Amino acid sequence: MTASLSIVIPVYNEIENLEELIHRCVQMGESLDNPWELVLVDDGSRDGSSERLVEAAADQPDHIKAVILNRNYGQHNAIICGFSHASGDVIVTLDADLQNPPEEIPNLLAEIEKGNDVVGTVRVDRQDSIFRRFASWTINQLVKKTTGVMMHDYGCMLRAYRRPIVEAMLECRERSTFIPVLANSFAKRTSEIDVAHAERSAGTSKYSFMRLINLQFDLLTCMTTFPLRLLTWVGVAISALSVAFGGVLLTLRFILGPEWAAAGVFTLFAVLFFFVGVQFVAMGLLGEYLSRVHNDVRGRPRYFVDSVHGQPMVGEKLPEPEATETKRRLVHS
Repeated sequence: MTASLSIVIPVYNEIENLEELIHRCVQMGESLDNPWELVLVDDGSRDGSSERLVEAAADQPDHIKAVILNRNYGQHNAIICGFSHASGDVIVTLDADLQNPPEEIPNLLAEIEKGNDVVGTVRVDRQDSIFRRFASWTINQLVKKTTGVMMHDYGCMLRAYRRPIVEAMLECRERSTFIPVLANSFAKRTSEIDVAHAERSAGTSKYSFMRLINLQFDLLTCMTTFPLRLLTWVGVAISALSVAFGGVLLTLRFILGPEWAAAGVFTLFAVLFFFVGVQFVAMGLLGEYLSRVHNDVRGRPRYFVDSVHGQPMVGEKLPEPEATETKRRLVHS
């Protein structure tokens, strides 16, 4: 039987792109021999995007499902929500900004059919700013060094996953999740293909400078304990250097006399301030880990589903959370 396809797209204030996005996704789906559905997750938009998604689900309820969250929970939580409402054998994630064309999805399906569990993509001839490309390169290098999962473009959300990989991710309880790395941790076989990349035609990027910094912290603390191990070695190195430096100061004090030692007091202050700075960095990093442990222990929901519109069924349905009396669902990590 031909594998069924679910396309999961998180949407946040993308009203200017939605008409073209939905049209191109529907065209691509209709060109396939596979059963397909489009799962659009509104992540707390305030520009009318949620209303447009509801309209799209009403127009094509057999192929489009609109999941409306009550507020913004972040891209990866919105994708996890989409996973829980997807019913396909293969799930493809895609951004709503149309920088990665939906027309590339058949190429991902062909790669999945070769036996791969996860198919990543590498953006060719990127149309982003130099700053965005540098930030993306930094993130890719950070992920590869700290996790050992070797892929070239973790920032591209156009990716395909087999159903068992998605089910495994839904079983994970951590709240801070970086989906591409998490998926690779469960995959037996992975591959990458080159895909086209277009300039954003409308709207603005939702990743500001501060959100990119926050993403770096998420990567450091939610996927690896490498920074803690690094702190141990940094502490050992600083301690060794401080002992050596103390020996140099003591030697110079005997050779050059006490007058020189008094004149070196500012050097000692500089060394002290350096150690204080290292301690604050270490405490801040430990605090990041403790805050994530605190959030996971509380067990609060990753997101809150306000409403679901459209009921396309393209395969065996993933289990959904139980509905409350108000027809809303709390989805726990």
